Amino acid sequence: MAAPKKAINEELQTTSEGLPSLISRLGDDVLQLLDTKLSLLKVEIREEANAYARGGILVAVGGVIAAIGFALLNVAIAFGVSSLFANTGLSQPAKYASGFVLTGLFYLLVGGIVVLVMKNRLAHFDLVPNRTVEELRKDKLWLKNEL
Repeated sequence: MAAPKKAINEELQTTSEGLPSLISRLGDDVLQLLDTKLSLLKVEIREEANAYARGGILVAVGGVIAAIGFALLNVAIAFGVSSLFANTGLSQPAKYASGFVLTGLFYLLVGGIVVLVMKNRLAHFDLVPNRTVEELRKDKLWLKNEL
């Protein structure tokens, strides 16, 4: 019979905490909540940064390989275009120069189009950490309802 009275007394002591103690606990809980949300934000930003870094490295490696192939192909095409000037009165160096200039202009045009398309696609990418923002909105609503 003594055990139930002891439990009741302990419960009364914890429920009869003063208002300053409750406010202190609420403050501690809010700080812990904010700390948790900041940790979530850090993790989310780190995940996105890692994804960008991995993608950037692969793009760079692919770019180097493509540049080597592109250079070799470009030289071959330029020599092919310069052969179109075979029946003109131009000297051999002028024929080669014409072939390289026309080929270079074509690739500048294609490259410019690719850059503009990719720039527009990246402009639509959302950099806001959506999960963290949603959690903070929920917390804001919860705090409004509690206070």
